[in-house]
Amino acid sequence: MKHSHSFTLCLFFLTLFLLVQARHHSHRKHRHSHSHKSNKTSLPQPPPPAPRDDDNGYYNNNASGIFDVRAFGAVGDGIEDDTEAFKTAWDTACQNESQVVNVILVPRGFSFVVQSTIFTGPCQGDLVFKVDGTVMPPDGPESWPKNTGKRQWLVFYRINGMSLEGSGLIDGRGQKWWDLPCKPHKGSNGTALGPCDSPIAIRFFMSSNLTVQGLKVKNSPQFHFRFDGCNNVHIDSIYITAPKLSPNTDGIHLENVNDVKIYNSVISNGDDCVSIGSGSYDVDIKNITCGPSHGISIGSLGNHNSKACVSNITVRDSIIKMSDNGVRIKTWQGGSGTVSGVTFNNINMIS
Repeated sequence: MKHSHSFTLCLFFLTLFLLVQARHHSHRKHRHSHSHKSNKTSLPQPPPPAPRDDDNGYYNNNASGIFDVRAFGAVGDGIEDDTEAFKTAWDTACQNESQVVNVILVPRGFSFVVQSTIFTGPCQGDLVFKVDGTVMPPDGPESWPKNTGKRQWLVFYRINGMSLEGSGLIDGRGQKWWDLPCKPHKGSNGTALGPCDSPIAIRFFMSSNLTVQGLKVKNSPQFHFRFDGCNNVHIDSIYITAPKLSPNTDGIHLENVNDVKIYNSVISNGDDCVSIGSGSYDVDIKNITCGPSHGISIGSLGNHNSKACVSNITVRDSIIKMSDNGVRIKTWQGGSGTVSGVTFNNINMIS
């Protein structure tokens, strides 16, 4: 009877122990299952893919308003012709209505060959042509397309609201043009051997509200910049360079323009740093370092017995060094017209 009681007691404790273990195991399993479910539902969702990137690393998105020329087929190896890619990028950005400002991006680390091209407006919004890489034309007259005129390279026509800017370089590759036998400095006694067209590097024509800033431009076959029939032009912090003996490589030429500001820039070339042609008025030039060059000029005016008028021109707080001339007004015999409201102030001449 005593052994039976002990056996019954042991059996009771064993049963109790097994019940406790079973409940404990069930509770742990339940906690583990609950925790796993909670973690699964609370994991952060991956962010949506950035609209700018693809496997090639370029930026092209209508919603962002940034158009990398490589997205349109530009190679940028300094050999392949990237003209069509640039034109398509321009047309796409120009007609994009989703942004107030659209950016055409020429990325750093690449060199793009572009033939003579006219970028035409008007556009849906303002444009930024951002040159962080290098842009250059075909190398010399022999490489120039036979069915293409040789008087201009990059032309911006009928644009209202554009900035040409960036940390890159526009290289005109002018040497082979300067070496043509028809150039004045190559002819006998300084006379040219026949007509000889050479392209202006960058031309703005019948455009308004323009900004050019931060760029380096070098070795244009002829003028580096020309503005025709433009108004509200702001040029700031640009660097233009060409050899002292490069012919007709004016830095900035103005014709029939008004409300022009040229500030804080460095220009050295084989002709005028800035030349101001007929029909120009309200031009302010400040803090320019000019030279070697032919100086800063109003004119030449009155060519072919024409009438020319220029007014309200200010050149101030600038340096002209190692140049054939300082500041001047140039006219042709037989011409007519007026030059008025001209101020040359605080010009430091250095020989």
